[in-house]
Amino acid sequence: MDLRVVNDNLDKLSSFVSMIKTREDELGRLKVEQEADWNDIGRNKKITAIGDFIARYKGLVGGYTELLELAKLFSDDELKDEFDRLNTIFEAFYMATLLSEKYDANDVVINITAGAGGTEAQDWAEIVMRMLTRFCEECDFNYEVTDRLDGDGAGIKGASLTVKGHNAYGILKSEGGVHRLVRISPFDSNARRHTSFCAVEVVPVIEKTNLVIEDKDLRVDVYRASGAGGQHVNRTESAVRITHIPTGVVVTCQNGRSQIQNRQTAMQNLVSKLEFLHYENERRKVKNLQPVQQKIEWGSQIRSYVFCPYTLVKDHRTGYETSNVQKVIDGDLKGFSDAWLLLQSK
Repeated sequence: MDLRVVNDNLDKLSSFVSMIKTREDELGRLKVEQEADWNDIGRNKKITAIGDFIARYKGLVGGYTELLELAKLFSDDELKDEFDRLNTIFEAFYMATLLSEKYDANDVVINITAGAGGTEAQDWAEIVMRMLTRFCEECDFNYEVTDRLDGDGAGIKGASLTVKGHNAYGILKSEGGVHRLVRISPFDSNARRHTSFCAVEVVPVIEKTNLVIEDKDLRVDVYRASGAGGQHVNRTESAVRITHIPTGVVVTCQNGRSQIQNRQTAMQNLVSKLEFLHYENERRKVKNLQPVQQKIEWGSQIRSYVFCPYTLVKDHRTGYETSNVQKVIDGDLKGFSDAWLLLQSK
């Protein structure tokens, strides 16, 4: 057991006092709202998450303080198990403290788009969607596929997911960008190695905004939904595409049973996208950063997934990597998310 680590962690915990006070105030407000409506599942989960965060903080402060006292009576070997236990809890707590940016606690919309390359790229886009939904399940988030355009023969050309859960945006924002795959294509009869690209857009759901969108700035198209959904969905023009003409931002929705329902979802996504676009532009101006111009092609990838001639997944922003490609494809993205949060906190 290293007493310097104990003291260092206690010092770090003391710097979070104001954050804990803010969380306690938020928890009190949510509990008052809960008394009026117990059926809001999202708020109930948020209450549980914030309560757990505060409890972990208090448990760590008490645990480390007690450990310092016990160190006067017992040997390091006798206290090792408790020391390791507290450090594991501290690491998880510390990562949670990094989820403090403006929209980190919000729900999120994820848009997935296959790059050029036909069936191979469309198959990769579907693999990425599966990877992200598996990660959502690991994080105990609820998700819904709000839009899906199947590929020609396999995979998807694009899809949209709405993910609900406390800190959904903060945890999933690391996935935004171009994902590059290198593998022996199962669609190539000559078993050649192919490179495919897929773009992932991650946008927080923003419900409270002063943004005003005029009807004249919108073009609304309706069309027949594709894929699964039942006779009613497939036989009526219930799918909705809304284009914000001044910015060129496009949102679509086709999962609902009615055009009205799909339009409401699409409008919510459009408002979130435009509000977040404004927020990002202002943030980049303050930090003197260049605007992002993302192309789904070589050189623009945030992460590479290599199946052949070796196995490696590497995030080019953080340097975090692992050789266990299959585990990552199955949704083990926590290491990448944590590395991104640590990089952004510097």
